[in-house]
Amino acid sequence: MKINKIDHISIAVRDIQAFGKIFSELFGIKFSPEKEVAEQKVKVAFGNFDGAKLELISPASADSPISKFLENRGNGLHHICFEVDNLEKCLEELKQKGVDALGRISTGSYGKRIVFLDLKKTGGVLVELKEK
Repeated sequence: MKINKIDHISIAVRDIQAFGKIFSELFGIKFSPEKEVAEQKVKVAFGNFDGAKLELISPASADSPISKFLENRGNGLHHICFEVDNLEKCLEELKQKGVDALGRISTGSYGKRIVFLDLKKTGGVLVELKEK
């Protein structure tokens, strides 16, 4: 399976504005305005620096998967996202290696197609694949 690049690293936070302010003041990272991704039940903001992206993600509703993550762990690293050319092809190759998707392909932030992988098969790290 060919990975084009690391698209972003995601940090789950309770309050995007407050956390973004801390990282902006400490590290000079400027974040995009907060945006809701209704299909994923999350709010996101992206910080770009030197070609890398940092995503801040928070729950948009009480039943968001991020709500449970924050309850159990608090603010922290949530997932890494890899950019790929073709999600179906990648999922087919990963299936042959025993790795399943968590759910179905859906629409993520900025209208891109995404899917998450079963972290039991990825060494305990949640991996998102995003189609170019």
